Amino acid sequence: MGGSDGKMRLAVLALGAGCHASGWRMPGAQAGSQNYDLLKHLVTVAERGKFDLFFLADAVNSSPTMHPSMSVRLEPITALTALSTLTTHIGLAATINTSYSEPYNLARLMASLDHLSGGRAAWNVVAGAFPEASRNFGREEHFSHEDRYARAAEYLEVAKALWDSWESDALVMDRNSGVYLDPNKMHKVNHRGANFSVEGPLNITRSPQGYPVIMQAGGSEWGRDLAARTAEVVFSVAPTDAVGKEFRDDLRARALRIGRDPDHIKVMAGLTPIIAETEEKAQAKLAELAELGAGSNPEAALRALSERMGHDLSRYDLDGPLPDIPPGGPMQGYAVAILQRAKEKNMTIRQIRDIDAVTPHKLVVGTPEQAADSMERSYRAGVCDGYVILPPWFSEPFELLVDEVVPILQKRGLFREEYEGATLRANLGLPFPEHPADVAPIETADA
Repeated sequence: MGGSDGKMRLAVLALGAGCHASGWRMPGAQAGSQNYDLLKHLVTVAERGKFDLFFLADAVNSSPTMHPSMSVRLEPITALTALSTLTTHIGLAATINTSYSEPYNLARLMASLDHLSGGRAAWNVVAGAFPEASRNFGREEHFSHEDRYARAAEYLEVAKALWDSWESDALVMDRNSGVYLDPNKMHKVNHRGANFSVEGPLNITRSPQGYPVIMQAGGSEWGRDLAARTAEVVFSVAPTDAVGKEFRDDLRARALRIGRDPDHIKVMAGLTPIIAETEEKAQAKLAELAELGAGSNPEAALRALSERMGHDLSRYDLDGPLPDIPPGGPMQGYAVAILQRAKEKNMTIRQIRDIDAVTPHKLVVGTPEQAADSMERSYRAGVCDGYVILPPWFSEPFELLVDEVVPILQKRGLFREEYEGATLRANLGLPFPEHPADVAPIETADA
């Protein structure tokens, strides 16, 4: 069973227009990743439901053909800092791209969010899936897959060293002696690597969590290795239990081989809920959503599936099986999951296109009791330690899950009734990162 303490972890991915590309068209839907009033409402609903994390995705490019939730959006750390003033316990996760940012800036921003929120910051580390982003940063070509992950690994190393450049009690502020800070507890980084050269120290003290909770979502071999070494929360694609369990088992085995406690990695599987008072009504909502998506624009739906697979599927028979093609492109974790779901359920390209237009993740359609049953079944089977909820539109599906499914999970003893601690690490059951003992202090003359 997932979760070392027997409790599920829950997060919500706040894609403002919904995870479905046409979800914003559903009756009563609110929309917009720039809609701060909507984000305020969603974060308060999530905290009312005792969720672990409120999660903002991000990318550093845009186009008219992008998913509506991603074509325009607020910068996540700015938005989460504002939202931190409205909340007291829920974790706040920001996606930051390691290919097109610098570790010093990131370390400073995330430490600031952790201080301002009282220890509730999380960083979703992405290496950058969209090649178009390179041209916004003076590069004609995107980093190769291998180079992106090598850069991400070094970036993380530098960021952690910067967070460790202050010991927790370095800021003395002793009025009697006139000592403001203890230079023996302030450290340079002096990093010289293949991608970064950073002296340090950071110009902000060690934050309440030591450093923010590290998240990742990579499903490729490189992504899995990086997650096993560094991640504390992993966002997985688990459209079927077999896909999800293989991923979690593999990740835990990799962590064990390098000496990490696998229970210090919380695997949270994506889940898209469509909930109604009867299964028939929920299925009718799904049919309406599918018609707005693949039914109204099948070319766009097939194009989106092709992008996820890294192959042009328009050349194949829609009513035939997915071809036996190796996962490619920038989203290999999705591609592997889609291929496995298609083979397991013997689905045609058309069927995969229409379901994928709704979600590439686990899809739960039914009553609150049926949704809770499905979530419990996968959780107890070791598929995940919890779920990242991706509502197809906002905010009815999310509010139904919080108000009607969460109480069932609580009654079954599967989910908390109150937050356990004041920080995100405490609520997730993650250890506090100890300050390394072998870091030399700054010489007094440099202080």
